[in-house]
Amino acid sequence: MNEKKQLEERSIYQKMTIAGKKIGIDLFVFTPEDVDQRKKLINGMFYQVQSNKWTRKWTSFPNLIFDRARLQKSYRFTQLRQFRSRYHSLLFLNRPLGDKWSTYQTLKENSLISPHLPATKVFTSPDDVLQMLKREGIVFVKPINGTGGRGIMRIEKCKNPKLFYIQGRDLRRKIIHPQKIHAATLGAKLNVWTSNRPYIVQKGIQVKLPDGRVHDYRMLVQKDGSGNWGVTGCAGRVGPQKSVTSNLHGGGIAVGMLKLLEVWIEDEEKIKQVKETAEKLGVETAKHLEQKYGALCELALDLAIDRDGNVWLLEVNPKPAREVFQLAGEKETYNQAISKPLEYALWLYNQKALKVKRAKKTSTSKERK
Repeated sequence: MNEKKQLEERSIYQKMTIAGKKIGIDLFVFTPEDVDQRKKLINGMFYQVQSNKWTRKWTSFPNLIFDRARLQKSYRFTQLRQFRSRYHSLLFLNRPLGDKWSTYQTLKENSLISPHLPATKVFTSPDDVLQMLKREGIVFVKPINGTGGRGIMRIEKCKNPKLFYIQGRDLRRKIIHPQKIHAATLGAKLNVWTSNRPYIVQKGIQVKLPDGRVHDYRMLVQKDGSGNWGVTGCAGRVGPQKSVTSNLHGGGIAVGMLKLLEVWIEDEEKIKQVKETAEKLGVETAKHLEQKYGALCELALDLAIDRDGNVWLLEVNPKPAREVFQLAGEKETYNQAISKPLEYALWLYNQKALKVKRAKKTSTSKERK
């Protein structure tokens, strides 16, 4: 629920309700505020397909929980932490990841993933940025807990060693247009920019298209109805003019991955190799993070692909949106993105039921002996 007490992702939950009914799953939406701890009941929100309306009714706790809450500074997130702690024994489809820095450190441990990670460190002072700029032509400064492209600054070296290009998006996603800044004032600018929250410094990958707009790729990795990880789809995102990010909520547009790669790389054989590399990276990332953090059912990877065809993993999002595939015109991928968590949920429920049945059978057998 947002600050206006309105249900976010309403259309997705409606589509999930319809898809769930086809395979025998009843779905309802709730927040920690809807839980009556004493009565052990939940005042859930149910979508009525025939009337196209949402209604509330009291119901028992669900068999499985698909946690869609994103990391944020709010009392609602505090309530969510308390709920997770109090009801940790419930069956969750997914668990929260850490922030950008802790996730980076976790991924760095994996020798298959590490070569695809841009150099990254915690921002402690402007010297961190200046030192990285000496080695790299472009550096990004990102909030450790930021989402949607908020609070990102891009810094690029100019031919004049005393000047830098900076541009970005403030915490309200407003575009900060490119401007030249003297090296002597860069430190003060960075200190103001990073004053309210922790940041990381990350090597920038050159991803500007011929028209000057930046682009990247959003890959969705999900578990299927057999409990196995696989790539559901990958779509390109192209940012608006003068933007340092390609996020759709910040004005970006969605394009099919192959269509974008044909413009960016052109070589057909290399495009095939890039796609295979990206998909292997996606599945390996999901498996590794699940091993470290616990149960997961889907992840979105933000990928950058340079002109040489190298694949870079920029960020991992444990609570991904799906509209990039719809906007890219990939209807089947979009439908799969909605139905796969439900198919996995049903498989997980059946696995648990089977374990309980086996345990009872073993117990009965021992009693007879």
